[in-house]
Amino acid sequence: MSTPKGILYLIPSLLGDSPVENSLPPYNIEIIRSLDEFIVEDVRSARRFLIKAKIDKSIDSLTFHLCNEHSKNADISFIMQGLLAGKNAGLISEAGCPSIADPGAEIIQFAHRNNIRVVPLVGPSSILLALISSGLNGQNFAFNGYLPKKEPERIKALKQLETLVWQKNQTQLFIETPYRNDSILKDIINSCREETLLCVASDITLQTEVIKTQPIRDWKNSKQSFNDRPAVFLLGKAL
Repeated sequence: MSTPKGILYLIPSLLGDSPVENSLPPYNIEIIRSLDEFIVEDVRSARRFLIKAKIDKSIDSLTFHLCNEHSKNADISFIMQGLLAGKNAGLISEAGCPSIADPGAEIIQFAHRNNIRVVPLVGPSSILLALISSGLNGQNFAFNGYLPKKEPERIKALKQLETLVWQKNQTQLFIETPYRNDSILKDIINSCREETLLCVASDITLQTEVIKTQPIRDWKNSKQSFNDRPAVFLLGKAL
């Protein structure tokens, strides 16, 4: 008789330095406290998150497996050995929900291929929170991750996304490395139509949260800086 396989819990983490109880339900904490093994993007930030969640066991007694953009298939097979042997584990992203704009999809695919149960837990996603608070079309939208770094390619990508906004009424979401936020905001203002709506959702769930939607023409007069702050950018049109 084969050994029952473990459960892979997808554990959302905080979007910043906010109280755990503001973003995560008590059930998540119960699950976290029941686990001894975690698959994480960054060990240091995962340890800080678990301490903040007030786990009732020593951090040093826990097992952490690193899974990031440098992980290979052989690493993933090794990481999943505990789950295959019947041990439950939690997948924790750097911020928000695992595998959305973060590593983790390969781990989840491996689980599905090997009949390991995958259980997503409720928690914050900056992508969805930005969308629902933007006032833009939530019936048809696309998340595009990071746009190209070089200006000519980035401008071209912005124009292509704006075309989708106007042709399909499809809201376009994307993110940028925080220290380049003001640079991409400038590119959006200079390359998009004045009547296109732009929402910038920054520091979501934090005391410094800013979520603002207005036409590009109005952003031209804005002095708001979003540099070094996590932000989601959304392009859309009036409904």
